[in-house]
Amino acid sequence: MIFMERIRRILDGLYLASGIAAAFCLIAILFLIVMQMLARWTGEMFPGAPNYAGYAMAAASFLAFANALNHGAHIRVSIVLNAVSPFWNRIINTACFMVGVAVAWYFVYYATRFTYWSWKFHEVSQGQDATALWIPQSAMVVGAIILAIALTDNLLHLLLRGEDRVVRSDLGSASE
Repeated sequence: MIFMERIRRILDGLYLASGIAAAFCLIAILFLIVMQMLARWTGEMFPGAPNYAGYAMAAASFLAFANALNHGAHIRVSIVLNAVSPFWNRIINTACFMVGVAVAWYFVYYATRFTYWSWKFHEVSQGQDATALWIPQSAMVVGAIILAIALTDNLLHLLLRGEDRVVRSDLGSASE
């Protein structure tokens, strides 16, 4: 039991750390945009700033997925889930998590291969920054892996305990 509690703390810490990293990426986007504005106002150039902001946006999106999933921020058809019996609710949730797990790990596999080949062939962006593309792609892969782990975690929790770990919000509940 202590082993499972330790794993639970590690996974929850991973999801939180991923969400915090996503927040730092958003702060980086703000910083890049402000720096680009200041550069324009002073007549200077900040080459590659839009590309770096785009990389940070992709990283923020993928790194935030797992944390958002566990906090109920992903789109779910809760109107359907609230309208059906607990038995059908569990069946629908299980089917959805199974599809989500399969798609997430499929994406991880191909995104990892894509990133590997970008690294192997020394691909760089076509903008002025000429960034090695495997660097921003790696952030995407890390976020995708963490999302796949979170989906798998939720599926296993649902199968073993009868409920997922997604925090429920009051929005869309049948009691209103």
